[in-house]
Amino acid sequence: MAQPATDPPGRKAGTSGTGPESASRPESASGSAPGSDSAPASGRPADGPEDAADAALGLDMVLVDAARGPLRRLVPPAGTALRFGRSLARQPGTVARRTGELARELGRIAAGRSELAPGKKDKRFADPAWSGNPLLRRAMQLHLATARTAWELIEDAHLDWQDDERIRFTATNLVDALAPSNIPVVNPLSLKAAIDTGGRSAVEGVKRLVRDLSTPPRVPSMVEPDAFTVGEDLAATPGAVVFRTPVFELIRYTPTTETVREVPLLMVPPTINKYYIADLAPGRSIAEHYVNSGQQVFMMSWRNPDERHAEWGLDTYGQAILDAMDAVERATGTPRVAFQSFCSGGIILAMVLAHLAATGRQDRVTAASFAVTVLDWSRAGTITALMDDDVEAATEKSRKKGYLDGAQLAEVFAWLRPNDLIWNYWVNNYLQGKPPPNFDILYWNSDTVRLSAALHRDFIEIAVGNTLTQPGKATMLGTPVDLSAVTVDSYITAGIADHICPWQACYRSTQLLGGDTRFILSTNGHIASLVNPPGNPKSTFQVAEDTPPDPQEWLRKAETVRGSWWPDFMTWVGERSGGQIPAPTGPGDLEELAEAPGTYVFDK
Repeated sequence: MAQPATDPPGRKAGTSGTGPESASRPESASGSAPGSDSAPASGRPADGPEDAADAALGLDMVLVDAARGPLRRLVPPAGTALRFGRSLARQPGTVARRTGELARELGRIAAGRSELAPGKKDKRFADPAWSGNPLLRRAMQLHLATARTAWELIEDAHLDWQDDERIRFTATNLVDALAPSNIPVVNPLSLKAAIDTGGRSAVEGVKRLVRDLSTPPRVPSMVEPDAFTVGEDLAATPGAVVFRTPVFELIRYTPTTETVREVPLLMVPPTINKYYIADLAPGRSIAEHYVNSGQQVFMMSWRNPDERHAEWGLDTYGQAILDAMDAVERATGTPRVAFQSFCSGGIILAMVLAHLAATGRQDRVTAASFAVTVLDWSRAGTITALMDDDVEAATEKSRKKGYLDGAQLAEVFAWLRPNDLIWNYWVNNYLQGKPPPNFDILYWNSDTVRLSAALHRDFIEIAVGNTLTQPGKATMLGTPVDLSAVTVDSYITAGIADHICPWQACYRSTQLLGGDTRFILSTNGHIASLVNPPGNPKSTFQVAEDTPPDPQEWLRKAETVRGSWWPDFMTWVGERSGGQIPAPTGPGDLEELAEAPGTYVFDK
């Protein structure tokens, strides 16, 4: 029986670590492909939540890495490399044993007797030529054997979890880059394309390579720039901008039902990407589904900041949410709102809710949803594996520029899963000279935004200090933040294969917030767990009646429900949204300033 060679040995408990990947289905830089059971960065299929935790790298790490530059992905910090080498030097017997094992495996490879084979989900070597051609099979097995030895040596080094995290991250990128499937004259797909097209594929591939390297982010294009049109194919749910500030536009979606729930839903998107992750193609739009379910829906669309907005920090965005609440009240005549937030938007919303609780205004909110949001950063990613000088250098770089460039963020997100998001497209775009397939999530992901320098700094400070877990340590609009004082009911969602916000970290919000919580564990990764429309036969989610402190205890009690969590959320929020009222026909005391999707969404 062939022996899979892409799976690294098990990690020390509590590390998030990385290793060789085996998934190849396209996924957004922030999640996994819809309907896929994508492999985490550890190289093992994401068969369970424990594997998903191993895959986590952390939004916090992304914010640091994006500012520091691409070399961090290929070169470990000097101190980490020194400690790694020193640890192995103290174990000459172990190193000799691993070297001997590799030498013997190389001998079997040369003799054609090796049983090394890629993992079942490693699509890099799916072409029959990799197993049928003796030279290609040996090249593949040489790579697998060397990679396996690298992971074994890292495990043997017994580094502390911080250095272990760093060295694995670097090793992942190096090992994946050196795969023979990335070499034009070796990959059979490249050779076949060149033969079939008379060499035109090679010419087209070079053109695509030059184009991609000429402008940031300097990674293979995951979708053609004209694949979709915002306002037509995406962000197409009918509505109008009814309020605008220098920070955001407020979109009111047009009701499609005769009656609607009294309490409107205000959606707070992430600040790192544009809002229409919640309004993708028709049939895959969260906002569209909510409107069609009889919910009044308002959406915040953040402005794309530039150097003029360098001082926009957490207080700026927190005040924006309060301004949006006031505008929704003017539009509907209803003094209360329910919230749904996503990722970084959820961090800001949680702090605003604590501010409302501290100022006696929490009764304005009937319910709050936090989707793929981490509030407790203890071992949520790799930020604590980074030295203080990493953090200081990152924030100083964005401070000087006034913002963190969205293209840098997109590049980092791609390198978090290099096989899926770099080398998969390297082979498709350059070696085969083919255009990438059209995919709405990847188009959204490529439509980058900047992060203001102050908000970049504030997010990193919250992560480094894990301040939201300590009452009074963080502030919002001058008010100490105590999340236990947030007593509104909350609906928390996470993705089982999320490598940005691991589900266990999202789950810990149930212990921080003071109200009753409902926790939903969805299939897939960071974004695909959100973009999960009803009708997908592969979709499931897990839910339990209560939320005990231990996430594993919750998991043991959870039942699996087939289908999307969207209808479940509509039922939950509907129970907290008052009675039915006639659908409004206008913007109330506001005026329609522009048709949806508004103007800020087009800012480049």
